[in-house]
Amino acid sequence: MTISKTFAVAGTLFLMAMPQAIAAEDHPMGFFVTSVGSGQGANLGGLEGADAHCAKLAEAAGSKGRTWRAYLGTQEEGKRGVSPRDRIGLGPWYNAHGVLIASDVDELHLNPNIIKRTAVDENGNRVNGRGDKPNQHDILTGAMSDGTAYFPRDKNDHTCSNWTSSGEGAATVGHHDRHGGGNISWNAAHDSRGCSQSDLTKTGGSGLFYCFAAD
Repeated sequence: MTISKTFAVAGTLFLMAMPQAIAAEDHPMGFFVTSVGSGQGANLGGLEGADAHCAKLAEAAGSKGRTWRAYLGTQEEGKRGVSPRDRIGLGPWYNAHGVLIASDVDELHLNPNIIKRTAVDENGNRVNGRGDKPNQHDILTGAMSDGTAYFPRDKNDHTCSNWTSSGEGAATVGHHDRHGGGNISWNAAHDSRGCSQSDLTKTGGSGLFYCFAAD
């Protein structure tokens, strides 16, 4: 190959890589799936501990000056708990590659760009989904499909005791890859078998959750 052809090929490859690099630079990361969980199943140290986990992972990946919130709901006896949709700001949110996930809260819950290719972790890596070993597409949320908390009349535990239990209870999970026997919801596919790390693993998860920039 001549020198001119070598430079031409290199230039073409550079131009092909530019759009993604420019997108990531223009649109800083505002959404990711945690690359790791707490290691204690659904015991995340409550919302405060989950938020801190989001911030730690984001900052280690190079994110600066953003306020991070876990997309997690809570339940309270006799009244409505905390709704995930009310914790995460107004949007828009982009992933680590600068790809738009949703422009605002309504789009996030009606028609989000959340699939296996886009629901990456804080480092831009894909998270295992259906067909991978191990499957880790169960993402903790404790939310109903519209992003609200469960009604007070629902006496079942959907939040593993507000993210403090690694034993009894259950947690509502979504499927980040939008696959799973008809359960294609990204935030409310089904409930887990329990709250321990092993229980979460049995239903196709590992204690991962979504993080959003709320600033």
